[in-house]
Amino acid sequence: MRGAIGKEFVVKQYSYGAVITAYPDMSGVKSSAFQKVKQGAFAKAVEYAQSIVRNPVKKKAYAKKLKKENGCTMLR
Repeated sequence: MRGAIGKEFVVKQYSYGAVITAYPDMSGVKSSAFQKVKQGAFAKAVEYAQSIVRNPVKKKAYAKKLKKENGCTMLR
């Protein structure tokens, strides 16, 4: 098991076992202008990928294309 539990705890996996830590407080973090540009680009990429995964026709076409290129697909 790993990931966030609500907005209170985070479960992290290490070689020696699982560790439960507090959820990070990012309210005081200020992003630079460069980081904001990159975050915006990433948000657009996520939006695009979600539009592919939600559309069965596009999803099938991309899965077929990926299989041709590298023999496997990561689309779920």
